[in-house]
Amino acid sequence: MGRDFVKQDNVNSPAHYQVGGIETWEILKAKLTKEELIGYCKGNCIKYLTRANHKNGSEDYLKSGWYMDKLNLLVDKQE
Repeated sequence: MGRDFVKQDNVNSPAHYQVGGIETWEILKAKLTKEELIGYCKGNCIKYLTRANHKNGSEDYLKSGWYMDKLNLLVDKQE
C-alpha cells in the first residue's frame, strides 16, 4: 500500500503556523491594526533578508518575498 506524501511548504504555509486549526496570519489580521500589521510585515522582510546568508539562504529570500507581497496588498488596501 502506497503512502501519499505532501511536501511541506516552509514559505507559504508552514505546518507549525497552522497548529490549532487556524493559520497564524489569520490571527494577526484579526488582532492587529492595519498599521501594526504593516510594521510586522516590514520587520519580517528585514529579518529574513538580513539572515538569509547566515541561515536558510534562498528559503529566507522567499519568506521575505511572502511578507513583501502581504505588505503590498495591505498598502494597496486589498488585504
